This record gives sequence, C-alpha cells and structure tokens, in this order.
Amino acid sequence: MDVREPNHRLAGLMAEAGMSNKGLAARVKSAAARHGITLGTTHVAVQRWLNGRGIQAETAGFVAEALSQKLGRRVTVADAGFTMTNRTGPTGTTAVCPESVPAALHAFDGLTRIAAEEGAQDRTLLTDAEIDSAALTWLISRPDGLPTTGTAFRRIGTRDVAAMRTAAEMFMKLDFLYGGGHGHKALRYYFRHEVLPLLHGQHPEKIGKALFVAAAEITQLLAWTAYDTGSHSVADRYLITTLRLTQAIDDRMLGGRILANMSHQANYLGHYAKAVQLARAAQEGAKGHATPRALAMSAAMEARALASAMDEKGATRAMLEAERHFAKADTADDPEWLAYFDEAELTGEFCHCFRDLKVRSQALHHAERAVAQTDPGYARTLAFCRMVLAQSQLMSGQVEAAVATATLAVEEGDSLQSARFLRYVTDFQAELVPHGGSAVVPAFNTLVTTALTSLEE
Repeated sequence: MDVREPNHRLAGLMAEAGMSNKGLAARVKSAAARHGITLGTTHVAVQRWLNGRGIQAETAGFVAEALSQKLGRRVTVADAGFTMTNRTGPTGTTAVCPESVPAALHAFDGLTRIAAEEGAQDRTLLTDAEIDSAALTWLISRPDGLPTTGTAFRRIGTRDVAAMRTAAEMFMKLDFLYGGGHGHKALRYYFRHEVLPLLHGQHPEKIGKALFVAAAEITQLLAWTAYDTGSHSVADRYLITTLRLTQAIDDRMLGGRILANMSHQANYLGHYAKAVQLARAAQEGAKGHATPRALAMSAAMEARALASAMDEKGATRAMLEAERHFAKADTADDPEWLAYFDEAELTGEFCHCFRDLKVRSQALHHAERAVAQTDPGYARTLAFCRMVLAQSQLMSGQVEAAVATATLAVEEGDSLQSARFLRYVTDFQAELVPHGGSAVVPAFNTLVTTALTSLEE
C-alpha cells in the first residue's frame, strides 16, 4: 500500500469493531501501558494512520493488539494495513532494532512474509550505525521481562515448548544436511503459523521464558538459513530482532551467539573490521554467562575475521584463546543449540584461518583433520572443509590432488542448496585459472556447470 493512499484495512477493522478514532487511540494507549510504555496517541494520530501516513513499528504492534482484543481474534500489523515500508521509525526510516518485545514480534511478523529466495544474492547489510547501535544497546541492556498476558485465549504449557524445541532440532539437521535453501520456506511457515500465535498467548513467567528462548533459537535459524541462501539483508534483520529477544529473556549466552553469527556474516561479505568488533562484543557481553564452548566459538569467529584481514598475530592469539576455552568445554553443560560446535568444527574454523593467512602447511594439516573429523551428518560443513582442503592443496602446488578433492566436494554436495557453498566452488574455479593447462581443470569446470544446471532444474 502506498503511504499516501487511505488505509482501508484499518478503516474496515475499526468499522467491524465499532470503534471510533478516539476509541482506538484509548485502546492503543492501554495496550502500550500493559507493557510499561506510555504513549500519547490521540484521535488525530489515528486519522493520520487512516490517511495512510507512516507509523512507528512499536505503535503498529499496539494497534494490532488493541484490535485483536476488541475483535476476539488475532490481528497482525499487516492485517491492519501497516506494511514493512510504512512502519517507520522517528527519522522516517524503517525501524531496525525493536524497542520492545511486542515490536520485535511484529517485526518477525513482517520478516516471515519475505521469501529469502526472492532476495538471493542481496549482499547489503544494515549500516554500521544501525549495527553498532543494536550491539551497544544489547551490551549495556538490562532484562526488561516478557508480557505475561496476550491476545490469544489458549494457555501455553510445557508441551508447546517441547514441540518447538523438537521442530528447531529437526530444521537444524535439515539445514546442515541440505543447506538453507531447503528448509527456510518451511521454517518461515512454521514460525509464522505455529510459533507466533504461541508468543501472543497467555503463559506463566517460567513457561514464558522457556517459550521465548525456544522461539529465539528458531529465529536465529531463520537468520542463518536466509544467510545461507544469500539473502543478507533479511538475515541481518532476523539477527538484530533476535538479539532484542535475548535481552528480554536475559540470555546473555544466546545473545553472544547472535553477535558471533553477525560476525560470521560480516566476515563472509568482506567487512573484516566490523566482524572483529562483533566477535569481541559477543565475548564481552556473554562473559560470566557463557560456557567455555560458547566462548571458544566466539573467539574462533574473531580469529576468522582477523585472518581475513591478514592480521596473523591477532588471529594466532584468538585461535590460542579459542583452544584454551575449548579445552574446558566438557566442564559445563551446554544448550542444545551449541552441540554442533565440536572439535571438528573448531578445526574447520582454524583451517579457514590458515588458508586466509596463506600458511600453507598449517592450512593443509588442519583441513585434512577437519575433513577426517567431520560427521557426514554435517554435510554442508564437510563440503566447506573439502573445498578449503582443495584450496590448501592448490597453494601447495598439488593441482591434481586439489581438483580431485574439489570434485568429491561437488559430487557429494550436489544436493546442497547453499549460496555459500556455491561461492566456495566458484572461488576455487577462479584460483584454477593459472592452471588451465592441466587436463583436470576443464573436466572440473564441466562438472560444475553440469551440477549447477541440474540444481536449477
């Protein structure tokens, strides 16, 4: 809907509810007050919304909540005629970091309407100022709690939480096996139609926290699968909004994981200085709360970013720190979402570091270990490590061995729907150009072309 066109959806809902401008304004203020927020909404503001003017994301959430309560059914921000383009912040730009839990939920409501595959290969991140603001807000934040009442009438229990955790585990396995492109659409549907209604439901405090922790694990996976498809701006917004949830539930370790994921993505896109900052923020913000395994993961992200920036001294220090933390990994109980970060994963991170630093012997050694250690169930990780092994072999002058390794990676990874894996392959092809005289190179390029054609079909 163009912002200058009348908001017919909002007008229709108000008419159905028998609600005047003043009546809606009063209900919006009451909805905000229930969340500890004071709004000065008047009938004048309502008329502006009816005229199609912009609205802050947080306020749009309270409008939807007010209408839901009056009508006795769930009304979303989009149902009320507020689209992603006219839910604006104070400066007129789309709101990035939600100011409250209701605003975060309505941000997810909008995000789950976006098909990540439609924005594939979008390499745009949020601005440095937006990312810095969100990270700083999280670093200095205090937990602000969760709403204990909602617009849904069904009471939430432990079985709902268990079901969400089971679903998250299943989708994570699917992601590792087949890439983000396989599961993202189904996960969006599941979160939108099964999880969001629960988050709007009624629940006691203890159940509420467990519910939102499980939801945050799912939304970070939504971010990761969007990232893997190459839709980076969508992934970035999922990550920022999930970071806001970790503040509300006071889960500093999960918040650190989100910042580490943001570091990984920034590094992938070539924003090395930002990647270093985010990895360090992850470590500082989770200090005293994170397990040794979680700290090892964040330190490894810092090492990856420093290696990309060719800071050998800094990367070596960070790798040693990651090793020190990982040596204590078995001394603490880790959450399920961290189970993937085992010795093979750490070795895989290190082989990337040494590859980027051009330390041939160490890159080759760690890549061989990573390939040998990685469980085939982590098919995408194994494919990445094989490609790093191929690059390491090529750096060492082993052209035929490198092509053989890359060939196996492509053949074994032909079912992966992962923009990141495709980039590993195309990067390797570029590195093969000086070796075009070798008989194995044209055959490999033909294999890649055939595999890509098959994937597109």
